[in-house]
Order: sequence, then structure tokens, then C-alpha cells
Amino acid sequence: MISGTSAGVVFLMVCMFALRAEYQKRKLAKEKERFFDQNGGQILYHQIMSKQVDTLKIFTQDDLKKATNDFDKSREVGKGGHGTVYKGILKDNKEVAVKRSKIMNVAETDEFVQEIIILSQTNHRNVVRLLGCCLEVEVPMLVYEFIPNGTLFHFIHRNYGSRPPSLDTRLRVAEESAEALAYLHLSTNRPIVHGDVKSMNILLDENYMAKVTDFGASRMLPKDEVQFMTLVQGTMGYLDPEYLQERKLTEKSDVYSFGVVLLELITGKTAIYHDGSMEAKNLASSFLLAMKDGSLDGILDASIVSTGMEMLLVEVAEMASMCLSTRGKERPSMTQVADKLKALRSTWREKLVLEHGKSECLIIGSSPTPLMLRVPPQSSMFSTGAQISEVGIETPR
Repeated sequence: MISGTSAGVVFLMVCMFALRAEYQKRKLAKEKERFFDQNGGQILYHQIMSKQVDTLKIFTQDDLKKATNDFDKSREVGKGGHGTVYKGILKDNKEVAVKRSKIMNVAETDEFVQEIIILSQTNHRNVVRLLGCCLEVEVPMLVYEFIPNGTLFHFIHRNYGSRPPSLDTRLRVAEESAEALAYLHLSTNRPIVHGDVKSMNILLDENYMAKVTDFGASRMLPKDEVQFMTLVQGTMGYLDPEYLQERKLTEKSDVYSFGVVLLELITGKTAIYHDGSMEAKNLASSFLLAMKDGSLDGILDASIVSTGMEMLLVEVAEMASMCLSTRGKERPSMTQVADKLKALRSTWREKLVLEHGKSECLIIGSSPTPLMLRVPPQSSMFSTGAQISEVGIETPR
């Protein structure tokens, strides 16, 4: 039998544990509230109400823990310099991608909130859609639509045992990615500069359509202005030399990085690669040297080099070299790049249909035939009436 004193001790201990639990609960609630306010939760809430944004949801930490099975490692679908992305399943069985960032990449809370609002209103088929965010944690978590077929990087470089992507597929993905970046640069009063364009940040949906993602390094810039950065963000091999040296971030910084992605698509090499030696090589530097030496055929992916494609590949290569210009002012805009890619694809498809009467060869790669590709002098990549002289078909305007 328990004595009265023992029962009192037990009761006191139970009360202490209950009080401690209640204290911890209140402390956690206050911490969540502090983080919510610190991350602009109140500002964001009023912005949502005033602008009647009905596409953005504010998730709780518990919502996202349940969706990702407490951020289980088996749910990881991507990991990078800005954070880790998990596959989540919401209560309504909708699949989402939850991004846990490592650091807060903005200097001002109101700028972060404004960026969330703008991204939530971004409506382009080639930009991953932002669905919501969680602000009651130290570093905000973002929730995006889930894209099932992985990254362009893996599609190009890790497609083991599968037939290499056709030239048409590669150019289509390049065109879609360019259109997404052009949209970001031009669609708002304050252009969005992505800041970390690379093949790992381009996803492929169930139909292998390109979706640009990961805005962890993005900035909104006033029209026709640059932003000087104290800390350079981005990925080696893709970084704009002008941005790297002068800390000037502009839309043309994205153009340079896109040029490297275009090189990946036509060479099959990674931005920093090893070519039969232990020494790492920079793809952009190797490519520009090949263009200068007239040895373009030695660096292109052999699976897309075939008879009749010479001038198309040369024009794509010329465009990539213009994107990689050391000076940002000499690079084309993303709109010009997207338009040129669209014109080149259209011309090439017309040529194939005229020659073969069918489009089967657009889907699978042709058997490679050794070619000697030469870059013609004084080419005009972005002239309105550019022609592919070998086939005599005018590029659509």
C-alpha cells in the first residue's frame, strides 16, 4: 500500500512533468510565432488578403512533417547548395515538393515576402509553380508542384542503358527553358533574375517538358538596373565571369549560365568535365577554343551529329558562343535566344518533313556520320531573315 507521503510525491512529480510539458508547448508556440513574424508572416498574410491571392497557402510545420514522413531521407528527391527537396503527399493525396533551405537568402523580410507573392502569381508552363510556404520555422520552407521525371542533368548525363535523347528533344527542352527565363526577365515590373541556371535546376514533367525551378539565389531587380552582390552565389562552371569578377548581377548573368546548359545539351558533357585525364576541364572554355580552332566536330555529342545537320549544329553552336560572351552587353537577351531556338527547330523540322515525308526521325537519334563542322565567318545569328543555306529554307519570322 502506498503511503500518503509517497502518493503526494508521485502527484507532485506528475504535476511537475505536466507543467514542464505545458511550458515547452508554450515556448515552442512562442518560437513558432516569433519565426512567423520574423519571416514576414503577418506581412504576407495581409498581402494575400489585399491582393486576393488564392493560389498561395501557408502551411504549418506539422502539415509538412506529415506530408514528408517527418522529412524521411527516403523522401529526398534533390539536394543542392541552397537546401534539400523532399517529395510530400498532402492530406488530399496531392504530390508536392517541399524545399528546406539552409540559409535565408534575402536581406529584407519584405523583399522575401514580395518575391513569394510574385512567384505565387507566376503563371508559365515552363516554370515550376509555387503552391505555398511554411514560415513558423527559422528558415522558411517552400512548397512547389511535384515534377516526376527528375532533372535535365540526369536526363543528359545519367541516362544509362537508354537511347540518347534526339537532337529535336534537346532543342525543344532548350527552347522551353529559354522561354521560361525570358518570361521571368520580362513579365513583371521588377524582372526576376534566376541567379543559378543549370541543368540540375531544370526539371522534366511526365511529358518531358522543361520546368525551371529553384529560386533560392533569385533576385528581383528594378528595370534596366544591376544589383551589386557582396556574396556571389551560383555554381562553378555556370557562373557569369562578369558577375564573378565585378559582383554585378543582371539578366545577362542568366544568359551566360543558359549558354552552358545549351552546351551540355549539344556536347553531352558536364559543365566541369574530365576527358580521359584527371585534370578537370571547363566546358565553356573548351567549347570556345574548339570554335576558334574550327574543330567543333571534336566536342559535339556524336549521337546527334549526322549528315544534313551541319548548318543547324553550327548555328546552335554560334548562339551558345554569343551567350558565353565575356561582356554581358554583347550577349543576346533570353527572348532573342528563345525566338532563335524556335526558328531553328521549326526550320529543321520542315526540312526533315520535306526530305522524308514523315517525322519519325524527330523522335529517335540518327546513326552518326563523321562530319567536319566549320563555323562560317561573319555570321549573323539574330538577323530577322536568317537562313540555313544548305537546305534553302527560310527561318520562320
